[in-house]
Amino acid sequence: MRPNTVKRKLRAGEPAIGTFMALGSTLGAEQLAHLGFDWLLIDQEHGAIDAPLTQSLLQAISTTETIPLIRVPANREEWIGRALDAGAYGVIVPMVNTREDAEEAVRAARYPPVGSRGIGGSRTRLYGGADYVQRANEEILLIVELEHADAVRNAREILGVPGIDAYFIGPGDLCSSLGLPHTWEPDYPEFWAAIDEISRVGKELGVPGGIHASPARATAMLDRGYQFIAVGFDVSFLAGAASAALQAARAKVPAAR
Repeated sequence: MRPNTVKRKLRAGEPAIGTFMALGSTLGAEQLAHLGFDWLLIDQEHGAIDAPLTQSLLQAISTTETIPLIRVPANREEWIGRALDAGAYGVIVPMVNTREDAEEAVRAARYPPVGSRGIGGSRTRLYGGADYVQRANEEILLIVELEHADAVRNAREILGVPGIDAYFIGPGDLCSSLGLPHTWEPDYPEFWAAIDEISRVGKELGVPGGIHASPARATAMLDRGYQFIAVGFDVSFLAGAASAALQAARAKVPAAR
C-alpha cells in the first residue's frame, strides 16, 4: 500500500503542513498539490463539494505525492466510509465532544476487527494499492476535531480511544462555545487555557495535535508543539493574491484631476 507520509511524520514528531480547500476547483487542487504541501484537505463540512466533485479533486491531488484528506460533514459512518472509499488517505471528523463520539469515528474509519468499515470502492486499490484492505487500518489517518468546551473537558477520554491518530483544534467554534467573539486568530486567555489543556493531555497520551493558523501565526503554533498545521484556505490565498495584485495595479493609475 502507498505509504501515508503525513501519518509517518506525525508519529516521528515532525510537522506536516497543509491547507484546506473549499472552492471545489480541480485545477486549483492540482496547482496547490504541485506546490509541495504535505497534505491537502477537501472541506466537505463547509464547502459546497459533493461526492462526484470530491472524487475528481482527489484524482487531481493524486498527480503528486501530496496526501489527500477530507473533512467530512459529520461524524457518520456513511460520510466517513464514502470519503475513504473515494481515495482519501485520512479524515478529519468534526465536533467530537465525547468518548462515544471518538469511538464512533474509529468504528467508521477502521476495517474489522478494529472497526466496522465496509469493504468496497474502486479507487482504494487504484490509489492505495492491491493490498489496501490488508493495510488500511495502519495507513489511514484519523483525526478528531476538538472544537467545543465539552471536548476540552472530555479531552482525556476522547484522546484515550485506541485508533485516534491525532486531534485538530477549530479555533472559531471553540471560541463560540466558550462565549468568546468568533475570530480566526483568537487571543483570549480562556482560549489559550483551553487549547493548552488539550495539548497537555495530548502530550501525556502521545497523541499529536493540529490547529488552523494564518501564515503569520503558523510558526508560533509550531513552537507551541502543534505538528499538523493548516495554513489558510484556498479561498484566502485567492482573495489575498487578487487583492494585492489589484492594489498594485491601481497604485500605478494616475490620480484623477
